[in-house]
Amino acid sequence: MSKNLFIAIEGTDGSGKSTQAAMLAQRLTEEGHKVHLTFEPTNGHIGKLLRSILKGEISIDQKAIAGLFLADRLDHLLNTQDGILKKMEEGYTVISDRYYFSSYAYHSVYMDMDWVIACNEMCAQILRPHLNIFVDVPPEVCMQRINDNRETPELYETSDILRKVRANYFTAFEKLTNREEVRIIDGNKAIDAVSDNIWHSFSELLSL
Repeated sequence: MSKNLFIAIEGTDGSGKSTQAAMLAQRLTEEGHKVHLTFEPTNGHIGKLLRSILKGEISIDQKAIAGLFLADRLDHLLNTQDGILKKMEEGYTVISDRYYFSSYAYHSVYMDMDWVIACNEMCAQILRPHLNIFVDVPPEVCMQRINDNRETPELYETSDILRKVRANYFTAFEKLTNREEVRIIDGNKAIDAVSDNIWHSFSELLSL
């Protein structure tokens, strides 16, 4: 690998993006590359608070939730122990399960997308992904997977919200088409086929 990269894996809840992020990390590791797999919300103090909110244990305003995600993301980037920048300085390719496109898609269900994008501009200035991969799965399929795998759905896990989130992803991709590198992957195929398509997109990036 001529350079280490930062890859963000995106998708609605139930899309299988976490599985695909792990599979990409494993494949790169098997190829002999240094890989750091991470996720948002993080396991830091702010991330743990967000997980409590998502589980419905704490109720706060949606703008406050957006602010907490931004704070968690900045710590995710800048943490001097295991932050993304630190890992990249150490030569790792970093794969993140969610990054700022998740905020654009989810928070814009409740507020203006341009406001959310502006709030996250500092993160984009600090580190923009070399590639954003969106695992696209129909919302009704995502909800079926969620219902099959969770006893209690989380805050944003309803059919109506997931439909809006998916639409918001595509709106955000269009808004930022000249600033962000995005690949849309059909996530409704077999897991290995989805993984192969993601690997192909990643390989194309390496060849540039």
